[in-house]
Amino acid sequence: MCGIFAYLNYLTPKTRHEVLELLVRGLKRLEYRGYDSAGVAIDSADGKDMVLVKRSGQVKKLEEAIAEKFSDLCNEEQIDIHCGIAHTRWATHGVPSEVNAHPQRSDDHHSFVVVHNGIITNYKDVKTYLTMHGYTFESDTDTEIIAKLIHHLYKQHPQYSFRELVEQVIQQLEGAFAVAIKSKHFPGECVASRRGSPLLVGIKTKTRLATDHIPILYGKVPLLPRTESTSEFMPLEDKQVEYFFASDAAALIEHTNRVIYLEDDDVAAVKDGALSIHRLKKCLDDPHAREITTLKMEIQEIMKGNYQYFMQKEIFEQSESVVNTMRGRVNFENGTVTLGGIKDYIPEIKRCRRLMLIGCGTSYHSAVATRQLLEELTELPVMVELASDFLDRNTPIFRDDVCFFISQSGETADTLMALRYCKQRGALIVGITNTVGSSICRESHCGVHINAGPEIGVASTKAYTSQFISLVMFGLVMSEDRISLQQRRQEIIKGLAGLESAIRKVLKLDPLVLEMAKDLYQHKSLLIMGRGYNFATCLEGALKVKELTYMHSEGIMAGELKHGPLALVDDSMPVLMIILRDPVYAKCMNALQQVTAREGRPILICEEGDEETKSFSSRALEIPRIVDCLQGILTVIPMQLLSYHIAVLRGCNVDCPRNLAKSVTVE
Repeated sequence: MCGIFAYLNYLTPKTRHEVLELLVRGLKRLEYRGYDSAGVAIDSADGKDMVLVKRSGQVKKLEEAIAEKFSDLCNEEQIDIHCGIAHTRWATHGVPSEVNAHPQRSDDHHSFVVVHNGIITNYKDVKTYLTMHGYTFESDTDTEIIAKLIHHLYKQHPQYSFRELVEQVIQQLEGAFAVAIKSKHFPGECVASRRGSPLLVGIKTKTRLATDHIPILYGKVPLLPRTESTSEFMPLEDKQVEYFFASDAAALIEHTNRVIYLEDDDVAAVKDGALSIHRLKKCLDDPHAREITTLKMEIQEIMKGNYQYFMQKEIFEQSESVVNTMRGRVNFENGTVTLGGIKDYIPEIKRCRRLMLIGCGTSYHSAVATRQLLEELTELPVMVELASDFLDRNTPIFRDDVCFFISQSGETADTLMALRYCKQRGALIVGITNTVGSSICRESHCGVHINAGPEIGVASTKAYTSQFISLVMFGLVMSEDRISLQQRRQEIIKGLAGLESAIRKVLKLDPLVLEMAKDLYQHKSLLIMGRGYNFATCLEGALKVKELTYMHSEGIMAGELKHGPLALVDDSMPVLMIILRDPVYAKCMNALQQVTAREGRPILICEEGDEETKSFSSRALEIPRIVDCLQGILTVIPMQLLSYHIAVLRGCNVDCPRNLAKSVTVE
């Protein structure tokens, strides 16, 4: 949650106008992470002070404020060295407002300014300490204590370098954070650090780097001043360099594809154009260097193209994203499946006590969607857990458990905490993520990258279907040597082969879904019912309706209808039911007749040509026939489209629904 973007140029001339343009463009790429308020900090014209511009609301308002405040910047001369930091906020402490927006400052003279993602859990204790030392606070944020604590230490220890000050401060902080900090006392420098919240460094030079690894330096802050050793810094063949600090690669891919993913408690500092990465403590499994990674992402992947919203684009990309998930893994000719990321661990997984699928929100629903199939193909107990509840219960974990952690971003705080809990207890950790270099990706023993491509819309769509397929492929790998399951495996692989064309057919239902949305968007509630393989679609569809349209919606197990939810059904309550010709068809028809007997007018999602089932409905969407365990991929797409169209009709912000953020990095 929240988005950090910082830029530093060294011997690469830029005007302040160009720096501001870079910062604002970076924030626009990160706006899906937080959009309650935004702000930037750059040097003043004389270089002796800083200028902060902050606005409540979306980045567009900040951009307008910058244009108004710096109307004469175009005529300024270029500067060889400059550092600017920027932030887009998702409120945790304090309401969205200009005073609570980041950057937060240490004092009226802008000695230190900070942008911060995450939550500082001990901020009240630090705030009390600083208040006792004469500091007054102007915001309600937990972030302000960081800036003031640095300022306090600077006054106590003026001999410390900028990096050393930050190292001292992060040792006092508890919770999850990513920070980028600049100071007028250390011009041309920027220091960043992270713990539990993502942060990466982009590097742009005119010539190639002299190394692909940045050495990690260890040790404590000295009590006496000392001179920095040049061996600590990354050697460059070209002294002209630009650095970018960002919460997400999407913000800097248009500038560079060379990045370093920072680890927890890394302190990255840029001084005199050189980058150093420092850690106070060395762990047993710490590498000696951070690798410079080359991103494969293209700028076109994070542009909307001809679509009105990112979510709309991502829904329609699913015919391609599911193919990318299977590419190089499913051999349709000989009916084999290979998952390179977990190949070496399959024998160990086959010997396990149970499989545990752990996630939050949409990722949790992908686990629910595939649990039945995994139980069938692996013949192992499969437990599906919400990460937050899993931690609250202190769930027993054993050394012969295999725990899957599912997350689009790979940074979901609850899921990451659950991963560490299980890892400490000796379980095998398998990550299912969409982000290379994410925390879950790095901390898992093995895993599957779902290859869905960048997902910008806050409401997850193509990541869900790719997670679904990744878990199906895992089940196929686990059953490859089971003779009794070969016919079933071939049915599923045949279904995967036809998935692309089937999704394209479902996407052609978009005009019909729009007409349906026009009938529903003024209602206050929507019930979505199904069972078997389609129960997860009900949960996911209801979640999409809630998060995008702010309409109440509930996903109901059709078998539970008569145990309470039937009381809600009347002639005015919209009911959407998913009824396909699968093993639970007869049971679903019983539920359908219970609804129609109470004057309900259900909307149905059914199979093409199923006139018998359609005769019970007021409206129907027909999807292609496919193997039962893959139905959920086809039935969820109309739900995604329906929530999208209702949101547009209700005037909601589709890509950035209120109160939500894409990457949930706080507990």
